[in-house]
Amino acid sequence: MIRLEELGTKIPSLFPHNHASNILPLGNGDLLCVWFGGSREGKPDISILCSRLKQGTSEWSEPVVLSDDSERSEQNPLLFENPNGELWLIYTAQNAVHQDSAVVRYRTSVDYGYTWGEIKTLFDKPGSFVRHPPVVLDNGDLLLPAYYSLKSETGFLGNDHSVVKISSDNGSTWEEYEVNDSSGLVHMSVVKLDDGSLVAFFRSRKADNIYKSRSNDNGRTWSKPEKTDLPNNNASIQCVKLKNGHLAMIFNNINAEMAPPEENRPPWFDKSDMDKVGVKKDIKHDSIWGVIRAPLTVAISEDEGHTWPYMRDIITKDNFEGSPEFSYPSIKQTDDLEIHITFTYLRQYIKHVSITENWVKK
Repeated sequence: MIRLEELGTKIPSLFPHNHASNILPLGNGDLLCVWFGGSREGKPDISILCSRLKQGTSEWSEPVVLSDDSERSEQNPLLFENPNGELWLIYTAQNAVHQDSAVVRYRTSVDYGYTWGEIKTLFDKPGSFVRHPPVVLDNGDLLLPAYYSLKSETGFLGNDHSVVKISSDNGSTWEEYEVNDSSGLVHMSVVKLDDGSLVAFFRSRKADNIYKSRSNDNGRTWSKPEKTDLPNNNASIQCVKLKNGHLAMIFNNINAEMAPPEENRPPWFDKSDMDKVGVKKDIKHDSIWGVIRAPLTVAISEDEGHTWPYMRDIITKDNFEGSPEFSYPSIKQTDDLEIHITFTYLRQYIKHVSITENWVKK
């Protein structure tokens, strides 16, 4: 297990700006991590990167670039091992910071990600966005959580809403089902419970709390999302079911009430880009931006997400100046019961940390 006091392992990058990782344990025992990198989020040089930690080794490989559009900002990659034997890479591609222009693309591999097929469009409706990987349902369907990234009347991404895409033919065709009452709720992280039902957790554009919804019909309908006790700062979360049935959530344990932002617009974009899309710092938005993205915390639930009695910070803002960012985490458990986490480290690179459930409960 990597020692937490050393803040895990730095995954190499080719670029100065790195964000939005997703990690996946592969069937051959390797770990694969994807994220986006370039000069700055929203710029056309932002591309999808991929690095590998081979089984039995301790160093991540030099990353390779897996996207090729020099005119679009390619973001939010995810990995998924399809039951048909293919490894899927799915990601978004947008014009500059205009997330309402995004489409979803994908490519596949049959050799655990060493080589990849051609890039294809998965969903072409403008504003289509993804963040978390599909879930294989008990009936064999694939359920991919998604959302529509829409510009609000007051400036930036307040009218987003969640949907699920469901495929009964290993991803060849998809049907869409809207998640009712999900306005302002995105990054839907879906977990299949032991009885086959589904629970989903959402990022909130209002920067208040993580929200939760359930489905008992293989994702076709969902209960009205309700607040959990876990705070949310309008940043990404991810939840995974552990081998023993417990749930592990990785998130920033803070919200706007606890830490009001200095100005209500995303600080990681060029301010000139924000001005171009009409996001001024002195107007009220439907969504709340700029809440500090620290600490980064793991929580454990033993009752399918109803309560979260165990919680421990991975990293805090202590010993850092200003408003450090440790965000957009990904979490998976391997067969040896290690819990692997990757996250954005100050936008400089992606960090990889390995813990155990017992570590969280200490």
